[in-house]
Amino acid sequence: MTYDRLVCANCAAPVSEGRCPVCRASRERMQQVNFFAGLNPMTLIALLAVLVAAVALLAHQTV
Repeated sequence: MTYDRLVCANCAAPVSEGRCPVCRASRERMQQVNFFAGLNPMTLIALLAVLVAAVALLAHQTV
């Protein structure tokens, strides 16, 4: 899940806007924990497709 869809329980605003200290802390923590947290789901699907294609190409070359 990306943090742009999360709503802060403290100020009821999207966490991605960082309106209050709780939002800013959560946003910072989520960005530091995982590189893929800030990526769009379509980007993750595209990366997965490229990985599968690369593995298929390697498997085809070894046969």
